Amino acid sequence: MRTLLLDISQDLRFSARTLARNPAFTIAAVLALALGIGANTAIFSVVNAVALRPFPWKDSGRLVRIWESAPQLGWPRFSTSIPNFIDWRAQNHVYEDIAAWRGAELNLTGLEEAQRVEGGAVTASFFTTLGVQPSRGRFFLPDEEKPGADARVAVISHGLWTRSFGADPKIVGRTLVLNGADSTVVGVLPESFQWVLPSDILVPLVLDPAANRSNHVLIVMGRLRPGVTLERADAEMNGIAARLAAQYPDSNKGWSTQQAQVARWIVNRDVRRALLVLTAAVGFVLLIACANVTNLLLARAAGRRREIAIRAALGAGRMRVVRQLLTESALVGLAGGGAGLLLALWGVDLLRSLNPQTIPRIDEVSVDLRVLAFTLGLSLLTSLVFGLAPALQSSRPDVADALKEGGRGAPTGSMRHRARSALVTAEVAFSLVLLVGAGLLLRSFWRLTRVDPGFAPAGVVTMKINLPESKYPSAGEIQTFYEALFARLRAHPGVAGVATVSIVPFGYGNTANEVVIEGRPDDPGGAKASADWRLVSPGYFRAMGIPLHEGRDFESRDGAGPGVVVVSEAMARRYWPGADPIGKRMRPRGGKDWMTVVGVAGDVAHRGLDEAPAPLLYFCAYSSNWNPMSLVVRTGSDPASVTTAARDAVHALDRDLPVSEVSTLESLRDASVAPQHFNTLLLALFAVLALTLASVGIYGVMAYAVSQRTHEIGIRMALGSPRRDVLRLIVAQAMRPTLAGIVLGLTAALAATRLMQSLLFGVSPRDPVTFLAVAAILVAVALAACLVPARRASRVDPMTALRYE
Repeated sequence: MRTLLLDISQDLRFSARTLARNPAFTIAAVLALALGIGANTAIFSVVNAVALRPFPWKDSGRLVRIWESAPQLGWPRFSTSIPNFIDWRAQNHVYEDIAAWRGAELNLTGLEEAQRVEGGAVTASFFTTLGVQPSRGRFFLPDEEKPGADARVAVISHGLWTRSFGADPKIVGRTLVLNGADSTVVGVLPESFQWVLPSDILVPLVLDPAANRSNHVLIVMGRLRPGVTLERADAEMNGIAARLAAQYPDSNKGWSTQQAQVARWIVNRDVRRALLVLTAAVGFVLLIACANVTNLLLARAAGRRREIAIRAALGAGRMRVVRQLLTESALVGLAGGGAGLLLALWGVDLLRSLNPQTIPRIDEVSVDLRVLAFTLGLSLLTSLVFGLAPALQSSRPDVADALKEGGRGAPTGSMRHRARSALVTAEVAFSLVLLVGAGLLLRSFWRLTRVDPGFAPAGVVTMKINLPESKYPSAGEIQTFYEALFARLRAHPGVAGVATVSIVPFGYGNTANEVVIEGRPDDPGGAKASADWRLVSPGYFRAMGIPLHEGRDFESRDGAGPGVVVVSEAMARRYWPGADPIGKRMRPRGGKDWMTVVGVAGDVAHRGLDEAPAPLLYFCAYSSNWNPMSLVVRTGSDPASVTTAARDAVHALDRDLPVSEVSTLESLRDASVAPQHFNTLLLALFAVLALTLASVGIYGVMAYAVSQRTHEIGIRMALGSPRRDVLRLIVAQAMRPTLAGIVLGLTAALAATRLMQSLLFGVSPRDPVTFLAVAAILVAVALAACLVPARRASRVDPMTALRYE
């Protein structure tokens, strides 16, 4: 054992001296590996945080997200109604706990400055389902969620406690003013608490069995009983859904359930597919880097033939030589891993800055012990990958030939050339797959950004306002406030239009409902008419630049008069095909009063640019006391000045109203395509890196080939061969492995790009334009990479070349 340790120590010292004497080789090899290992480490840190690191909940594998499902309505996974949740909780035997969450917009006043906080209304079982204990006080009691309990209590997050209350140790029992009403703090969440949606303040969710079963508002999850499988739970919950459909056909017919682990809900299929594509991309980059370093080692081995032969002649066995050469490779790999780790630290910060929202748990991405272990293992593995073949080949020298003075014509030369050409072929193939993937995403993203959203986002500022029910209990009082606000804003010289909407385009969330169309029976299979819906004030279509194709806009009197609606073109086409919808009547399912269609508006990409506009209903905002609402202001001047004017106008009417979520529609549009932008940017970056490494590899092979054939080229030129023939010879030699790599790469890309189908918009994964363009780019890059060595070969002095040995 001691002898082995001494041998390893000697190998390490000798390897370090050898690498130090060849700084050009060492720097080139370490840099190539650093790029490949750094990219892999950065992406693995994301995979580790998103998919591998357990969620901070007790037995998180037993946590299940439960949806109502109506695929025939375009809602394969939909939120749940309160009465259905109550029945689920009472009738199931597969969950030991089942809980519900509903978003709540809360104005927190009574402090130095009013602020809007992200909140949620939750059942008392929410905390036990997640397995959370309060850091202070208690959580909600079951009696506090019953109708009529009037439980004015709240649980606050650790962040809000420290941020707004200075970590006051006497916070429990303190009174907060939420939406104008007093609430008592009964507990504080632990600092480690995490929930999928931001919730600084939680209040009890009142469960009214008499609520409308067609009003789907709840996010539901459950904790499986020990030993219960997801399949068994799915079967039981669908059985309950079938019984409810028979019992309440008007609201539940055609509805079933879907279930998935909470981890699968958070890290959904699109996220997993994107991570898989990026992981494959950085894997290709690393393989290309390894091929480059292998080429460097093969070229270096030619210059070390005499050294290896002398060591063999002095008695060094083959395995001893292999071990020494692999030790050198390991040092290069570890140095590349160390440099790659530094690049990964920078890359992780870059990833967080590029993508703060599109990847779940992005804030948790860090270089932890698992990532360090991954980098170390990857460094050692790559040293074996790029070092083994050159080590085995160099360990079998022809001693007699290698020791001859000037002995260059070793039979291994052609073998090394074939090996180097094969590596170039692999590099080109890997690069082509990456470039095709990046090209498809670029074309997809370009087409996505060219989609007409249905409105004019330029110059529109939006902000959210929540009018508390305690101060604005009726729709009339809400209308009075907004009309006064509009009057103030229209007096501002930069304002061209102003209105309100319940959810702005590309904003978070969606509202949808089944509807009853007068004279249109439900389909025999149970499919019902359905539509997304928005509440808007008069002037909304003008402020947003949405065209009204028929009929009229809302008017102030529509809030108190007979119910009227404006429908989108998509809704008119689906439910009144070939007919004029103006004057037709419909009502939300569960509602009693018929509403008359008074206008047809252009389609709007509310859900996103990558989704076809769904049927959409617009209701007059003045007909309800819905809150919160988003203010939209069209301006031809500086948006910042209009934002300031809007804040001042709101506070002049009510100083306790916070204005939040200030943004422009252009930034919301950009945020809606942020996932596609992120994936495209990263894959394009890795593709460019791969192309650069491949071009360096092609250049290195050709430069080495020219140096090996200098004598032959001199003879050709001495015998009268023109320079263009020499140039053609060298270029043809370079293009053979390149063209072979392109053929292999195209074949591999045809198979690999099928994984990208869900990431593409308006582009086929086998798009011929992209494939041909990438192949042409690679041919051009290969020609450019071999041009310098080829020109050098064509200018060889025959007399100098004939003396070359």
